[in-house]
Amino acid sequence: MTSPSFTPLTPLAFLERSADVFADKTAIVYGDRRVTYREFAAEATRLASALRAIGVGPGDRVAYLLPNLPEMLVAHFGVPLAGAVLVAVNTRLAPAEVAHICRHSGAKVLVVDAGLHATVAPVVDELGVDHVVTLTDPASGATPDERVGGSSYEDLLARGSDDPLPWTVEDERSTISINYTSGTTGSPKGVMYHHRGAYLNSLAEIIHSKHSPSSVYLWTLPMFHCNGWCTTWAVTAIGGTHVCLRAVDPAEIWRLLDTEGVTHLNGAPTVLVSIANAKQAHPMKNPVVITTAGAPPSPTVIGTMNDLGAEIVHVYGLTETYGPYTVCEWQDGWPALDPAERNRLLARQGVGNLVTDGIRVVDAENNDVPRDGKTIGEVVMRGNNVMTGYFADEEATANAFRGGWFHSGDLGVWHPDGYIELRDRAKDIIVSGGENISTIEVEAAIDAHPAVLEVAVVGVPDEKWGERPKAFVVLREGQEATVDEIVAHTRERIARYKVPERIEFVAELPKTSTGKIQKFQLREREWGDRTSRIN
Repeated sequence: MTSPSFTPLTPLAFLERSADVFADKTAIVYGDRRVTYREFAAEATRLASALRAIGVGPGDRVAYLLPNLPEMLVAHFGVPLAGAVLVAVNTRLAPAEVAHICRHSGAKVLVVDAGLHATVAPVVDELGVDHVVTLTDPASGATPDERVGGSSYEDLLARGSDDPLPWTVEDERSTISINYTSGTTGSPKGVMYHHRGAYLNSLAEIIHSKHSPSSVYLWTLPMFHCNGWCTTWAVTAIGGTHVCLRAVDPAEIWRLLDTEGVTHLNGAPTVLVSIANAKQAHPMKNPVVITTAGAPPSPTVIGTMNDLGAEIVHVYGLTETYGPYTVCEWQDGWPALDPAERNRLLARQGVGNLVTDGIRVVDAENNDVPRDGKTIGEVVMRGNNVMTGYFADEEATANAFRGGWFHSGDLGVWHPDGYIELRDRAKDIIVSGGENISTIEVEAAIDAHPAVLEVAVVGVPDEKWGERPKAFVVLREGQEATVDEIVAHTRERIARYKVPERIEFVAELPKTSTGKIQKFQLREREWGDRTSRIN
């Protein structure tokens, strides 16, 4: 018997409600295509039914390798409606990386865009999935590669029915999605989100990014990244309109800002820089709320976007926290401040959002550091919007949750007003344009070159991307290699965005007496006297 005072939380309820309340309202825009909320829910239902028809059962994983298309939004509801778990795969990964994620997650199905067949074709026999389904987007101009085989998305939907399915779950802590993130071991780890956390973090996104049923949200943020910071579910919950964007193109962004009446978008500071510096840039016709994270936005970027008419909401989080966990909340006195001082305050990571258990900065013994804006400690989090754990990796989960808090690996200070500000990273992770890059993974790829004896990779400041990897390479005695050769070799092994453009050949690497490479010396040289080690 169901309880009248308790219902398990799930984002599925968001689409059920909006399909009822906003049935004929435009839910999704993509080019000339318009999808109402009634149609949105109907396709999600048909997708769920079709997945069940091909053997997808409760808890099974369904991988999606798609750009920001309407079908990717549908997947965020249709896959869990089938009782399955969505694995949204980074479209920028190399073939071997995509194959690893499909195998590690145990995905039964891979839905892939025809424009990404070049990624899948070389490893199609290594995916380990039962079904490969291809979506062909006319806007891409791409045609399917015969080597991929499988069926079409239309054929998949034809296997389904329109019979209603319940928009409910029995266990709100069951897994709704697995998002893979780079780890310090170099191998991506699968971060598990549960229905309850996705539901609550979506509500936090609505509140902190100031969404309403009038919201027109432009998809500049990849949906594969933390499920679009839960905005896939949040905008649907409030009955806003999603404007899909296949690729980040500043000219197209400005066109859509003007023609679709966009009110909101999310993105890393690099996206903001590209928007602000586009030749089409001009004062915005209507106020646009831009929520940014992935790297701290510089005060200059904040000021430039404000001048164009944008309101910046600065958030901070990790894949392990469903995306945004903190928000830099505005205070009443800030508008009267000098713009430079105000933008400096806004560049801080802030305080825990409404659904968190707050945020702390702690020392090695897990004690709070002084709130003096000077003492550096590790940022830790806890609450409903912290992952369940790493999929099939109990050891990494236990390490991340030591002391009853999630350890971010990010180092920061705690200011007297309770706001935190990042200073460095404890993990060997570089955040470049909002994407995580494991230095160990890059080092392994470079080290595979036969002329390389040793290599160390560190993050260095970059005006466009915030950070980029730089490699310091020691060659084997009697061997030769050029920068171009190392770059070409590395591109064969990992995604192009992870490959360092800057490679410096050195006689030796700084080491401790026990032979451990001292990366901090390399970082010191590259970062100089900057107060922050996160650009």
